[in-house]
Amino acid sequence: MKKHSRRRVRRLERRHAKGKRRPLLNLVALMDVFSILVFFFLIHASAVMVNARPDFVTLPESTASQSPRHTVVVTITPNAIFLQGDHVAEVTSALASSKQEIGGLKTALREKLGRESLASEKSGEKLNEVTIMGDKTIPFELLKKVMVTCSRAGYRRISLSVLQKSYQTG
Repeated sequence: MKKHSRRRVRRLERRHAKGKRRPLLNLVALMDVFSILVFFFLIHASAVMVNARPDFVTLPESTASQSPRHTVVVTITPNAIFLQGDHVAEVTSALASSKQEIGGLKTALREKLGRESLASEKSGEKLNEVTIMGDKTIPFELLKKVMVTCSRAGYRRISLSVLQKSYQTG
C-alpha cells in the first residue's frame, strides 16, 4: 500500500503544480488575426469612393441615392473651368464666345480621352464618361456649353455632381 500512496501523492503534487503555472498566450495566432483584419480594412477602405469636392464650388442638392462612379471630373467655379484640377478655361471668355464649345476644355478632354483609351484597352473598360461639378450659381448657358464640349470631345456619358439631400419624414 505504501507504493500506491506514494504514487498518488506524487501525482497530486504534479497536478497541484500544474494549477499554479500561468497559461501561455499564443501571440502568433493573435497576430495572424490582426494582420488579416488590417488587410481587410485596407482593401475595403480603398473601394469606398469619395468624390473630391473643392471648397470653392457649392453644389446643388438632389435626392438621388446612386453613388458616383470614378470618372473624369470637370469643375466649374464662378471664375474658371478645371479638368481634374488643372485650369483649362476662363468662365468670362467661355460665356463671351459665340461658339457652342469651349476650345481649351475640348483640347484637354481629347488628350485625357487619348491617354485613358490606352489604359482601358488593357482592362477592357470604356472610360468615355465625365462628371461635371458646377457651382450652383453658374448660368445654364455655360453649363450647356460645357456639356456640348464634353459630347463633341468624345465623352458620351455625362453626369452632374450634386449634394445628396436627406429625406425628411413627416
